[in-house]
Amino acid sequence: MNSAAATAALPPDIRLMNAVSALLVAALLVTAAWGLMRWVVRLPVFNLRAIQVEGDVSRNSVASLRANALPHLHGSFLSMNLQQGRAAFEAVPWVRHAQLQRVWPMRLRVRLEEHRAAAYWEARTDGADSATEATAERALVNSFGEVFQANLGDVEDETLPVLAGPPQAAGTMLQMWRALSPDAERLSESIERLDLSGRGSWRATFASGAVIELGRGGEQEVVERFGRFAHSVTQVTGNYRSPLLSADLRHADGYAVRLRGVTTEMPGKPVNRKR
Repeated sequence: MNSAAATAALPPDIRLMNAVSALLVAALLVTAAWGLMRWVVRLPVFNLRAIQVEGDVSRNSVASLRANALPHLHGSFLSMNLQQGRAAFEAVPWVRHAQLQRVWPMRLRVRLEEHRAAAYWEARTDGADSATEATAERALVNSFGEVFQANLGDVEDETLPVLAGPPQAAGTMLQMWRALSPDAERLSESIERLDLSGRGSWRATFASGAVIELGRGGEQEVVERFGRFAHSVTQVTGNYRSPLLSADLRHADGYAVRLRGVTTEMPGKPVNRKR
């Protein structure tokens, strides 16, 4: 009689008892193997011996990384959770992205990508449309249009513009600033500040202090409107030989300008006056 036949000949309660015993033994073996593996990976022989940092490190020294990231790294070479380690490095100021990789023997390779500041950011509070109204604490916008927090004193570029608008609008505003800047440069100006109201109206402030009401609309519409202004306003300022103080482009077929000591209007019906 073979073993299968012998097992089938056993009473049902005996077969059930044997099956339960086999399951218990298997569970015990798995638990023992798991415990052994956890014990092995914690042996001192598997402790990290070195952390190699590559990529962008201009904003963070070895000392700052050691102080900010290392206390949050837990486990050995084998047991460390790389996702948690990545989060620890990405919590360090100026670090946008971190990639961690185990490298034998017992080393951790960390590749960092730092934020590159492109603008200052002021998030408007609900209902705040005026540049003088309360805004959240100033932060920074990186080259990807992402808002991040860092010590503003570490920013070395004194020409960064200020973007002020509704939350989540930083990327759109940075793109608009980039699109408007070439025409501003044709006027020998730079856009020092760009505001977007809660109702979608744009306002640009030049480095000279001149304020340009751009009105509402998508990027293409606003850029074309500003381009027409930039190509013709020099004739006005040249004729009057007076610097530009402000301009209102919220007209269907023209714009109004204020020069120092002079006020003039281009013909056209006002549009988009509501901010």
